[in-house]
Amino acid sequence: MKAYLIRRLLVMIPTFLGITLLVFAVLNLAPGRPGAANPSGDTAADLRSAESQESVRIFREQFHLDKPVLLNTLFALDREDVEKPLRVVAATEGFDTATQLRARERLEDFGSYAVPHLVAILRDADRANDSRLRDVALLFLQRAAMRPLVDPFDPQPSPEVRALNKQIDAENAMLRGLVYGPDAPEAEKRAVLYQWGRWYEEHRERWQWSRLDQVRILFFDTRFAAYWRNLVHLDFGVSLVSKEPVLGTLISKLPYSLTLSVGSLLLAYLIAIPLGIYSAVARNTSGDRVTTALLFMLYSLPSFFVATLLLFLFSFASDSPSLRIFPTGGFRSRDFMQLSSIDQVRDVAYHLALPLFCATYGSLASLSRYMRTGLLDVIRSDYVRTARAKGLPEYRVILKHAVRNGLLPVLTLLAGLLPAALGGSVIIEYIFGIPGMGQWVIESIYARDYNAIMVVQLFSTLVLVGILLTDIGYALVDPRIRYE
Repeated sequence: MKAYLIRRLLVMIPTFLGITLLVFAVLNLAPGRPGAANPSGDTAADLRSAESQESVRIFREQFHLDKPVLLNTLFALDREDVEKPLRVVAATEGFDTATQLRARERLEDFGSYAVPHLVAILRDADRANDSRLRDVALLFLQRAAMRPLVDPFDPQPSPEVRALNKQIDAENAMLRGLVYGPDAPEAEKRAVLYQWGRWYEEHRERWQWSRLDQVRILFFDTRFAAYWRNLVHLDFGVSLVSKEPVLGTLISKLPYSLTLSVGSLLLAYLIAIPLGIYSAVARNTSGDRVTTALLFMLYSLPSFFVATLLLFLFSFASDSPSLRIFPTGGFRSRDFMQLSSIDQVRDVAYHLALPLFCATYGSLASLSRYMRTGLLDVIRSDYVRTARAKGLPEYRVILKHAVRNGLLPVLTLLAGLLPAALGGSVIIEYIFGIPGMGQWVIESIYARDYNAIMVVQLFSTLVLVGILLTDIGYALVDPRIRYE
């Protein structure tokens, strides 16, 4: 058993890596562009909105949205790769808005790797008196030249990091001043271009990469590598929407979803297993038929319909004063903290009565049918007939000999029930106003909150853990199963 567990744990590592890679690729390659600048299409207007452009740059930089997804080959950029989209953006006619927008996004994605080529284009455009191309090249050069701060969300940076960030911030402030308005005198424009040339010559070595540097950039200067660096340190990053640590938000949401989901899971097993045993023992009787009919009637009712109906009939919003028994939503009362411990438990149970019913009734049919089918197969076994032939009471034959092996099909469901317990019920949480994981994940998907959505891959870890626990459960309930 010990060797089996070690092998399974080792297999879980590459499986988890593969799941992480797949989820990350699908998420980041999906259509859409968080933090898009929404440019006006007018270069002069964009130059005047430098503050807005700077906020977009910082946003994308902080959340690694300015980096390629899996592999970074931007160190191999040539001048044509940069100049072609730059001329599309600079053109006043001949291209539609969508084409120019794609060209802008491409230039923004090049980031600092385009700096050498933008400097060269800026210089040549000035010599050729192509003021339009020169102005656009300066706009993107200023954005690309900005350096990111080191660990900007670290509340207690080291003195070295603090000093480095101070130096980076001073350089960025200087670069933000190297810009001119579209109506500025030509002498002022040339003075700004001269300052940019001086700055590039002083820092040219930043864009001179060795082979080792190129390999490092290829694999480690990417969104995926940045995410895994954070994951290794159990840092899920910061929400793009709330600007709060994702892990803290996750921890704050878990109690709500776990209370509802685990509670409904326990209730479902406590009710469904006895019902399944009864249906198997009393097979084809009137009680079995009535139980089966009732369970499948409940199974056919959508949870959102039942939840809305229960709120209408039995909540404080009911038209009948005598039926106003339960609150209309929420997880606890406003004066919860002033209650005693016992009263707090009662208050939570009072608020969760309707949500727990809605989260439980749908699974009773499937769980009880699995239990019934598994037990019927076991009852026909030779060792059960032998136990009866020895004169053992029927309840001992069923409960001691048959039920343990009949639980095997029910245990198989654990692999999918664990992530469901953590993920919460989106519909029920939404209808009853419970601020749990399900509602949070849906809101994050709509907002394209990458860091928050990536927490969903923890559910895949729970699937792997659930499969492992299922195998262990097999060995516990069936002594014939051994993993050697």
